[in-house]
Order: sequence, then structure tokens, then C-alpha cells
Amino acid sequence: MTSIILVLALVASASGCGTPAIKPDTTRVVNGVDARPNSWPWQISLQYERNGEYRHTCGGSLIATNWVMTAAHCIDLKLNYRVVVGKHNLAEAEPSAQAYFPAKKGIIVHRHYNPVLLSVGNDIAMIKLAEHVTLSDQVQLACVPAPGTILSNNYPCYITGWGRLTTGGPTPDTLQQALMPVVDHNTCTQSDWWGVSIRRSMVCAGGDGVVGGCNGDSGGPLNCKNSAGVWEVHGIASFVSGQGCNYIKKPTVFTRVSDYNEWIDETMMDN
Repeated sequence: MTSIILVLALVASASGCGTPAIKPDTTRVVNGVDARPNSWPWQISLQYERNGEYRHTCGGSLIATNWVMTAAHCIDLKLNYRVVVGKHNLAEAEPSAQAYFPAKKGIIVHRHYNPVLLSVGNDIAMIKLAEHVTLSDQVQLACVPAPGTILSNNYPCYITGWGRLTTGGPTPDTLQQALMPVVDHNTCTQSDWWGVSIRRSMVCAGGDGVVGGCNGDSGGPLNCKNSAGVWEVHGIASFVSGQGCNYIKKPTVFTRVSDYNEWIDETMMDN
């Protein structure tokens, strides 16, 4: 942790992606709410092993049947991880949920990521799974936006995850969703917002002092529907203010996925 940021950990459309069989309920827009079960079917729970048990640490997005996209700061290569797809309630056994393990040397962190200076950016990692995931109504692929796509100010997007409900507060068992409109680069870099901490490889969302990402949402998606009605993952939850998860004019900061299309494609082809 630094004086200004708190890591969240504890955070062109492909065919057949981004169109959930179970539609998200986007009529509820105040604060975070329980998501409709399996309505964000690309959302995964990244879990690490401790004392023989696996615990949720971060979110992520299934972008191919054997590839997950998450945040670099979620990864500690000394730990053993698994990826759980089709999950809604972390405390319950669910028929739709299946656990998959990374392939050998299958966790790839962006080479320019600096864990000491998170505000430098490049907070992105890919996980290749040892097996291909079986897709279903409850488990589907996320769409990645076209390279260079920039969303306009106040564009409606949704954060999803199992992160803390408030700063230092409890973690939910059920997947949460919250409306978090985009804050454009010009606004987010103003001195009374995030200022020079924000790079063009990032996207800000929220900042109303009420709704924000928090510990445990890291790596998870910022979901935004395009003009064709297809959901795309435009952001990877990266960091929030050290003053609090929902501090006013300190929106949640995401890695901007559309700045990393080439790296994502190269990583998948080279591995």
C-alpha cells in the first residue's frame, strides 16, 4: 500500500461471446446488489491454496475456453491457484461450478508490470488452463473490445465481483454487481480527482463516493454493453484510493483492456 492507492486483492468482439443466456438484471442501479445467478457467465473466482483449502482472492474473465484474464497484482507465483467458473455463491456447492488448474508455466504476468509502482500500469496477467472449459448457459466467454476503444464520459458499465461491501467491511458470499459509469481521462486526471496517477492505459469508473470496487474485486471485469447489445470487458479492476474503496472523486481504476489487445493475442499464440 502507498499513501494514495490500495491494491484490491483480498481485486473486435469474438463470435459467441458477451451474450449471456441468463440476462443480467440491470434495472437495479443503486449501490451494489446481488447479481442474478450466472448472468455474468465469464466471471471467474481466482482462488489460492492455504492449509489444503482454496480461498477466493481475485476475480477474472474467461476470454477463451482455456484462457483467463486477470490483474497482475493478483498473482504470487509462489502460491498454488485454481480458477472456478460458473460460480455464484462462494459458500455453497453449485452444480454449475467447476474448478480448473493452470497449465504448467501457464501464468503469464505482463513483463512491464511493477508491483511496487502499481500506478505505472500494465496490471494485467493471463492464465492458461490445463484443460478446456466446457461452455454452457452458466459458463460463457467474455468479449474483448476492439483495439484502442475509448468509452465516453458517463458511459454505463457494471463492475462485478465478490469484493468487500465497504472499506474494511464484510465480504459477500454471492456475486455482486454495481453500476459504475466511466470517468473519462480528462476528468480523471484533474488535480482534485486522480491527477497524474492515471495513464491512458487505464480507465476510471465510479467516483461518486457511494459505489466502488474493493478488496476481492481485483482482476474482475468492468462490463460495458456496446452499440450492438453485446457485453465487452473494458477494464480489469486494479486499484482504489488508500482513503477508501468508494472515496468521492477517486473512482476505481481499471487496466484498459483495449490498450492490451496485441499483448493478449501474442500471449495466447506464444503459449
